[in-house]
Amino acid sequence: MAGAGATGEKSSDAIDAVRTKKALALWATVLGSSVAMIDMTVINVALPAIARGLGADAAGVQWTVNAFMLPLSALVLIGGALADAAGRKRIFLIGLALFTLASIGCAISPTLGWLITARVGQGIGAALLSPASLAILGADFEGEERARAIGTWAAASAIAVAGGPILGGWLVDAFGWRWVFALVVPPAAVASALAVTGIKGGRDPEAPAPDWIGGALATIGLGLLIWGLTLATSGGKHGLAYIPGGLIATVMFLWWERRQGDRAMVPLALFGTACFSALTVLTFLLYAALSGVLLLLPYLLISTGWLASSAGAALLPLPVIMGAGSRFVGGLSERIGPRWMLAAGPVVAGLGFALMWTIPGRQIDFITHVLPAMALVGIGMTMAVAPLTTAVIAAVDRHHAGAASGVNSATARIGGMVAVSLLGLVLTGGGSGVSIEAFHAAALAAGGIAVIAGIAGWFSNPRKPA
Repeated sequence: MAGAGATGEKSSDAIDAVRTKKALALWATVLGSSVAMIDMTVINVALPAIARGLGADAAGVQWTVNAFMLPLSALVLIGGALADAAGRKRIFLIGLALFTLASIGCAISPTLGWLITARVGQGIGAALLSPASLAILGADFEGEERARAIGTWAAASAIAVAGGPILGGWLVDAFGWRWVFALVVPPAAVASALAVTGIKGGRDPEAPAPDWIGGALATIGLGLLIWGLTLATSGGKHGLAYIPGGLIATVMFLWWERRQGDRAMVPLALFGTACFSALTVLTFLLYAALSGVLLLLPYLLISTGWLASSAGAALLPLPVIMGAGSRFVGGLSERIGPRWMLAAGPVVAGLGFALMWTIPGRQIDFITHVLPAMALVGIGMTMAVAPLTTAVIAAVDRHHAGAASGVNSATARIGGMVAVSLLGLVLTGGGSGVSIEAFHAAALAAGGIAVIAGIAGWFSNPRKPA
């Protein structure tokens, strides 16, 4: 009997040890992904201070954002493949270490060039750790535990997106913009310690090799296109000269991906259906409009005398509404089909963008001028985002579901990059401010682009879930 009791205690201890390791793995991925999410949103409220501190012109402001987004957009699919092939734990830790070191580099940047280089390092690190964190949750958890873990991960990411601009704005006001980047170092260090102890590791021996050539061509093509647009819209003389090179590299990328077939980073077979192609157009246009407005609005508020923390808080209605309404919209989409949501959501968001035309050039009141527009944007994005994710996966066969989700996520980031590269048309004073006339024009343009996205959503005609 004593032996049986001892065996039971050992068994119970083993179960507790497994649970502890799973909890450590979960919180390692949550913290690791959250620091990357924070740096994608917190930069918006820090840009005016960075422009003043480092003497950035309009092109410098644009590249402070896009230097992070370019490697993240071009390499995130390679990061997922590398995690499967080389080891999920290894790639997560490498990505987290690179992101942390690059964040320190951002915080101590003596020049704008240094800052932009460090932002590239952040983007590469995020392209490794973000897909690796999801791969870890998929491998280390099963069944309902996996669903709960991914739900926790997604909720933490949403909190990071919502809280980043507010916390970052407070840091800018109280201590300066450099602390926005130093902010992520402690949680990243904790995430590394938890990952070493809790994550199992492992890799998929049958995983295909990463598509390095495709990743290089995508980076070159996007880089030249974004560089050309940035220079052309910020007063550069030779910006348009880079665009043909970007187009050539993009054509070479498409040719290479076609040769690779199902081994490609972006399987072109995904675009064999009109539904997936229309959903890609919707994603690109909607997130381009959203990214441009979410960068310009804090810029305008700060240039009219708002504190950076208050400007960050002005964006809060968007994540709050999305967090509160996404589950309801997901269920409604299941009942009536996603087509109506995909058409109406971007149009409602577009009305919110266009309503920002009423924001005055001075004495801006949050309740009167900002909240109604942000509420409409939040409602519209809530209507569109959950059905969009479901429709993208339903538009392809189950063997391509992961690739379709990854391509759609990269498309959203590319749309944001293109929008940021055009902001030189709006920024004034060498990148130090935004004229109210240019802001109004950008808001109306974003509204029109979102309406076109809604038209693409209607013509996508996705299947109603079974």
